Amino acid sequence: MIVQPLVGYYSDNCTWRFGRRRPFIASGALLVILAVSLIGFAADIGHAAGDSLGKTTKPRSVVVFAVGFWILDVANNMLQGPCRALLADLSSGNADKMRASNSLFSFFMAVGNVLGYAAGSFSGLHKVFPFSMTDACDVYCANLKSCFFISVALLLVVTTLALTFVKEREIKVPAGEKEKAAAAGGVPFFGEIFGALRDLPRPMWILLLVTALNWIAWFPFLLYDTDWMAKEVYGGVVGDRLYARGVHAGALGLLLNSVVLGFMSIGVELVARRFGGVKKLWGCVNFILAICLAMTVLVTKMAQHTRQHDAAGHVLPPTAGVKAGALLLFSALGIPLAVTFSIPFALASIFSSNAGAGQGLSLGVLNLSIVIPQMLVSFLSGPWDSLFGGGNLPAFVVGAISAAASGIFAMTLLPSPPRDVALSAAGGFH
Repeated sequence: MIVQPLVGYYSDNCTWRFGRRRPFIASGALLVILAVSLIGFAADIGHAAGDSLGKTTKPRSVVVFAVGFWILDVANNMLQGPCRALLADLSSGNADKMRASNSLFSFFMAVGNVLGYAAGSFSGLHKVFPFSMTDACDVYCANLKSCFFISVALLLVVTTLALTFVKEREIKVPAGEKEKAAAAGGVPFFGEIFGALRDLPRPMWILLLVTALNWIAWFPFLLYDTDWMAKEVYGGVVGDRLYARGVHAGALGLLLNSVVLGFMSIGVELVARRFGGVKKLWGCVNFILAICLAMTVLVTKMAQHTRQHDAAGHVLPPTAGVKAGALLLFSALGIPLAVTFSIPFALASIFSSNAGAGQGLSLGVLNLSIVIPQMLVSFLSGPWDSLFGGGNLPAFVVGAISAAASGIFAMTLLPSPPRDVALSAAGGFH
C-alpha cells in the first residue's frame, strides 16, 4: 500500500545520471533475489539455526520464510511501479504506445506464469541441481529451490539487458521544487500523496472507482480458486488426497488461464479498436468476469448433483463434464484478466500525463485502488462466507456483482482517453 506510491514519488524526482527509474528497478531485482533465496533456503537456515529435523513445527524456518515473503512483496512493488512508469516515459505521451506497452507487460506476465506453472509441475527438477536436496530440504523443497535458481538466472539476464540497452532521459527537477522539498525537511512524500488525492482530476477518480470494483471482483477468485476447485468441485477436505487432486486440477486451470491471458494480451489493442475504444472493451470484459464468477455457482451445483461414491463411501472425483466446465471457467477468465493487467495502468498513465502528473506517483495512487480491495476481501471474505454456511461461493457472488458494477461504470462514467498527451517530468497532480 505504501511501497508503490513511495517508490513512484522518489523515482519521479530522481535525478541520478543512471536514470530515474532504473535505480529502483535494479534495487527491486536485487531484493527479489534476496527474497527468493531466503524462501528457498528457509529450511536449511532454520536447521542451521537450531530447528530439529524430528519435529513437525520448525519455528526458525517459518520466521525466515515469512521474512523472505515480506521482502518479496516489497520487491515486487519496487519492480512493477517503476517498470510501468518507465514504459509511460518511453511512450513520450503517445496514448497508443502506452496501451501497447502495457499490453506487452501483461503478455510477459502471462509468459512468466506459464513458465512458473510448468516448472512447478516437473517433479524431477531438483535432479538438475542435485545439491538442492539436503537433510532439512526434501524433494518438494528441493524442487522449489531449483525453480528459484532458474528464476534468479532469468531475472539477472533480463534485468541486465533492460538496464543496459534501455536508455532514459535525464530529468532536471526545477530549483523551486528542490527548495520546496528542503523547506519541508526532505522529500514531502505524504504531503504529495494527500495532495495528489486532493487534486485528482475527475477521470482519475472514476478510474480509481472502476479499478477498485474490478479488483473486489477479482480477489475472491484469485485468492481461493484452487480451494474452490478442491472443495466445491472435487468435494475434498483439506488434507485428504481428493483435496490435493483438486488443487492440482486448479493449478492446471491457472496454467490454462495464463495461456489465454498471454494470447489476449497481444490482441487487446486490436480488440479495443473493434469494440470502439478501451473503455467499452473494459466494460464488456467486466461483464464476462461477472458471468464467469456467477457460473461458479452452476458448476458447483452440477458437481454436487453428480457426486459419486465408491463402495467404501469415499467421494470420487467429479465427472469429466464438471471438470471440463470448471477448467473452461479458468480459461475464459484469462480474457478479462488480460484487460485488467493492461488497460487500467495505461489509462492511469494517460490521464495523469494529461493532468501534468508524475507517472510513478500516479501509478502508485492507482495501486491504492488495488491494495485496499485486496485487504477488504482478505479480512471480510471469511466471515462473509461463514454467514452462508462456509465455502467460497458467497464471496464469488459478491465478486460477480462488483464486476457488473465495474462494467457499468466503465462504459457510462469513464471518459474516453485522448490519443496523445504531453508527458510531465514533475511529480504530483498539480
